[in-house]
Amino acid sequence: MKKSKVFLVSSLLAVSLAGTSACSHSSSDKPAAKNESKPDITLQSTNDDSSTDTDNEQASNSSEQTTTTDHADSNKGTLSKYSADDIEYARVWLQLGANQDINGLYVRHISAGTPLNPGDETSVSYPEKVIQLSGSRLVDGSVTYSGNGDGTINIYNVPLRWDGQYPAGEQFYKDMIQNTKLVSIDPGENEKIVNVIKLLKEAE
Repeated sequence: MKKSKVFLVSSLLAVSLAGTSACSHSSSDKPAAKNESKPDITLQSTNDDSSTDTDNEQASNSSEQTTTTDHADSNKGTLSKYSADDIEYARVWLQLGANQDINGLYVRHISAGTPLNPGDETSVSYPEKVIQLSGSRLVDGSVTYSGNGDGTINIYNVPLRWDGQYPAGEQFYKDMIQNTKLVSIDPGENEKIVNVIKLLKEAE
């Protein structure tokens, strides 16, 4: 009888200990599950922030590109209402004109075959059509040239008014034709080009 009671008590203790151990394991597993879920939340939050930064950067870049394009279109539009010839005359004068403070820029079209110096019978003629730009005064100077259609021009070193002793001889004029200077014309600033275009006048 005593042995039976001892055995029964021992069995109850064993069951009690086993239950306590199981509860302990179950309790320790639950927090671990909670801890494992936290990194996922943090990672998702980080990814969301990164995505937002990327979207903001793309929006900023898009805005800058739009502004740059609008500015380029605006500059292009400034000259769009003027002819290519008028723009060329203005650019040539801005780069090569002796005096930029002029009241008017006169354009004279000289046909091929026209004598360099009509007042000298020994003068040779222009081998091509040329343009002569000049101000309203002699002090403003002049530029006589032919265009090549590629942003370059050929400068003829001839005066606006021929003063000297004539006849000068055919070779004198041939040297002028054979020693033209090739010059590249800069695009220049649109605002300055427009200001000069407004001064253009056809020479009589």
